[in-house]
Amino acid sequence: MAAGNWAVFVMKNDLRSDCPIAASLDVIGDRWTLVVLRDLLLMQKVAFSEIGVQEGIATNILMNRLERLTEAGIIECYAHPTDGRRRIYLPTQRGIELIPVLVDLVVWGTDHTAAQGVRKIAKAIKQDREGMIKNIEAKAAASRAANMPKA
Repeated sequence: MAAGNWAVFVMKNDLRSDCPIAASLDVIGDRWTLVVLRDLLLMQKVAFSEIGVQEGIATNILMNRLERLTEAGIIECYAHPTDGRRRIYLPTQRGIELIPVLVDLVVWGTDHTAAQGVRKIAKAIKQDREGMIKNIEAKAAASRAANMPKA
């Protein structure tokens, strides 16, 4: 989605306020959207059947979140390279720019909730946040390049 289309998306979806935090939450702030972003950005999952499996997202909810993220220009949808009936989802640059936000949520969630599943990762992030973010961004970009359909 071009930068101009983003403004149309924002106007069309009536943001609650001019506050950047509230506006961001209007786009990515519900529970399932963040789980989808985690799988796409941090775990480099690309297939519909891979996304949200751990939490058991209902397929209709998953499809809705993927469509919303596509409309917002955060991800793009393509035909699967070997099975045109299936779809793959790849982050755009706008999506990749959310990686630092998700990395910080991993640390915050480990520090302040009972969720301890990624304690080692949170510790590694604390030791080298910028390095970890650059590594994840590189993996996301590489996954995008590897899965991008050939013209």
